[in-house]
Amino acid sequence: MITWEEAVEKLRQDPDQRELVLSCYYDDPLAGAARRFEESEEWAAVRELLPPPGRVLDIGAGRGISSAAFSSSGWMVTALEPDPGNLVGGGAIRALAESSGRPIEVVEDWGESLPFPDESFDLVYGRAVFHHARDLDAFCTEACRVLKPGGKVLMTREHVLSREEDLDQFLNAHPLHRLYGGEAAYTLDRYTRALESGGLSPVRVIGPKSSPINFFPETSKNIRAALRLRMSKRIGRIRGILNGWRRKALVEEALLWEEKMKVPGRLYTFLAEKPLRS
Repeated sequence: MITWEEAVEKLRQDPDQRELVLSCYYDDPLAGAARRFEESEEWAAVRELLPPPGRVLDIGAGRGISSAAFSSSGWMVTALEPDPGNLVGGGAIRALAESSGRPIEVVEDWGESLPFPDESFDLVYGRAVFHHARDLDAFCTEACRVLKPGGKVLMTREHVLSREEDLDQFLNAHPLHRLYGGEAAYTLDRYTRALESGGLSPVRVIGPKSSPINFFPETSKNIRAALRLRMSKRIGRIRGILNGWRRKALVEEALLWEEKMKVPGRLYTFLAEKPLRS
């Protein structure tokens, strides 16, 4: 096996993986990738879920694209990233912060043992990082510890399985896992149990067809068209038109679609809160 940084570089050199490189924002220049993320439907949808700007801990910050977006939105940002690399690690985040003039604190450490005092942050955020945790329960316990009461945890684009037995199928198909062996996926129940056992509740689960956060590289336009097609087959095109393809109906159709999905590794987002003191 090769290192994470070597795996990403190998992926970037493979023309057949161009779409994956773009969806992970691994392309150069880094400033351009960060700008594309900040202008994306995904980030716009993330912002709708956020509390007012305060202090955010961006766990598994990778190249720093989310950290830069938070900083541009008025947040005080600490980027936690255990890898020191210049492509997808602390070196990349520092370079992006310097080139963009954004004040991002970079800490090279792991999510299971956060080097911060209790109640330090208003938000703990991670993009496609929760499934990489070495210990889901410890990860959530630490996230809760460093949150202020009423603070939120937002974990986006996490790989979900219908059954634990589907893990090998997912890993065998994952282009990065074949290179460095560091991918993972869990059932919805396993994610939610970890969040709740860490002291975070309630837990809101957002499915693969319910938010632009989970769509990319698909677009809202494509998903809406697919939802309307599914609805027209289920209730009839005329009834769908007469209903005006109402937002509520499309939301319900997305949930029906998600209930039937079995593809290992499909993307979900989790939003949870640290309860206020009684």
